[in-house]
Amino acid sequence: MDLYEQSKISKRAGEGIVRSLRSAELMSRHAIGNLLLAITLFCSAGCLDASVTRVYNFTVQPLSVTRLCKTKSLVAVNGMFPGPTLYANEGDRVIVNVTNTAEYNITIHWHGIRQLLSAWSDGPVYVTQCPMQTGQSFVYNFTLTKQRGTLLWHAHATWLRGTVYGAIVIFPEYGTPYPFKAPDEEHVIILGEWWYANVEEVETTALLSGGPPAIANAYTINGLPGPLYNCSYTDTYVLKVAAKKTYLLRVINAGLNTDLFFSVSNHKLTVVEIDGDYTKPYTTDKIVLTPGQTTNVLLSTDQLAASYYMWASPYISAQNVSFQKIQTLALLEYEGFTTSAAVLSSAFPAANDTNSVTTFSTSLRSLDNSVYPEDVPQTVDRSLLITVGLGIKPCDENHICQGPNRTKFTASMNNFTLVLPDVAVLQAYFFNIAGVFTRDFPDNPLFPFNYTGNPPANQTPGRGTKATVLPFNSNVQIVFQDTSIQGIESHPIHLHGFSFYIVGQGFGNFNSSSPASFNLVDPPKRNTIGVPVGGWAAIRFKADNPGIWLVHCHLEIHTSWGLSALFLVPDGVGPSQSLPPPPADLPQC
Repeated sequence: MDLYEQSKISKRAGEGIVRSLRSAELMSRHAIGNLLLAITLFCSAGCLDASVTRVYNFTVQPLSVTRLCKTKSLVAVNGMFPGPTLYANEGDRVIVNVTNTAEYNITIHWHGIRQLLSAWSDGPVYVTQCPMQTGQSFVYNFTLTKQRGTLLWHAHATWLRGTVYGAIVIFPEYGTPYPFKAPDEEHVIILGEWWYANVEEVETTALLSGGPPAIANAYTINGLPGPLYNCSYTDTYVLKVAAKKTYLLRVINAGLNTDLFFSVSNHKLTVVEIDGDYTKPYTTDKIVLTPGQTTNVLLSTDQLAASYYMWASPYISAQNVSFQKIQTLALLEYEGFTTSAAVLSSAFPAANDTNSVTTFSTSLRSLDNSVYPEDVPQTVDRSLLITVGLGIKPCDENHICQGPNRTKFTASMNNFTLVLPDVAVLQAYFFNIAGVFTRDFPDNPLFPFNYTGNPPANQTPGRGTKATVLPFNSNVQIVFQDTSIQGIESHPIHLHGFSFYIVGQGFGNFNSSSPASFNLVDPPKRNTIGVPVGGWAAIRFKADNPGIWLVHCHLEIHTSWGLSALFLVPDGVGPSQSLPPPPADLPQC
């Protein structure tokens, strides 16, 4: 399906793509019209070609937005919250001209995009680039290789991704149909979190205090909190549908710190794609997404003509933590419905419903057919066991800290907290700048212990800018192991530069018998894995993409605390396996 065909599918969906009862605000019909016009213009420029170049212009700017009866100035793109959707076909080259007019330094990350030979455009601040300062611009340039479905883009400096985010919609190559029933319409559903305060201030306050951050004041669907929140009855996303149709919902969790369940009352959802990779169809009444995950689902409008609530609610695996308990609601409205009240089916899942999360995550399988075969590594060249979890560090002198026993929270992988330098690590690697990072991140914990049992007495990790080297084209297996230090919880681990196969997962400690349960035939393929609470997850991938790649927890507070590491993949042989020099406009520190 190409962009022109998609624009025809979406034409009668214009109001439903992003419509609130206060339709004049932000993601309005006018904005939707501009998007559809842009799609048509792009197609006129060459949709008949095998691949084309899509050009977008992003202006990062302040924007005043009112939610929950309070107005604040936030950082947004092109005056839109959520930001604009990028549309392209598999195989297309995408160029995004980004200009920063906001008061904060910023970068943009294209979450889930492989960035083959384009690591300079990946976006994590001080990893692949220095930030764009106020008044600066940078051109992100990448090609969509063997990916199709839904991904997302977001800021990757401080907590700016709390408001600077949007969808990436990748259609199949021109002339290639979907491997499932073609939908009558498609719609982007972005889940998020909202704070009264600016998200940058929430992060700053938490880091200064050493304690947990302030909880979100609301969850949102397409930027709107819905009727359960104060002053929000009219701030409700509405999706208009017709009976006996099939709709493709492209669901994204753009939230900062919360896994979210998503469901549509009285309707089944059939999963057909996750994180840019097709799946075998899996039908369920609800899905769950960690921050950074995406899921495409088919919905059939096979119910009585009425208005039905769509909803998102939190999954909280950690014990004794504060969180926003009020769900966000949106409306699925059938044409010609006559009932005055919307239908809300069954109770929301418990916030600690790990059984539902496990059932969902272990039920997913890659499509793996003759058209879309999967190349799951059957052998392993490099095997790593990486512990993920929290820790503590001493309070700053003359401060009163709010972490455990007046300490500060920190976090680590293999007992090392990542410290970002003031020079981009990729630049330091490419130009051989000494003293910026080391290549001694351990393949295994230096001090093994009962990871999910009683925690060790010393809970203060080391600190540094450490990378581990993954030889080019090596088959890599990583087991991410949760720990009980400061409490077990699920960690959504995101790997930049690669998609990976989730070959196994379980509870407790990974051990020598765990690989017996691995799925090496059709495991799901993702870029972000929710490591089970008090458990482990095993992934495999081929290290075929040269560069410096960040791996980190996608709970934003954990990233701020340093739950991250670096992978260095050196060049292979020849230009087709080597990272080219940086673009001339790459921001300098």
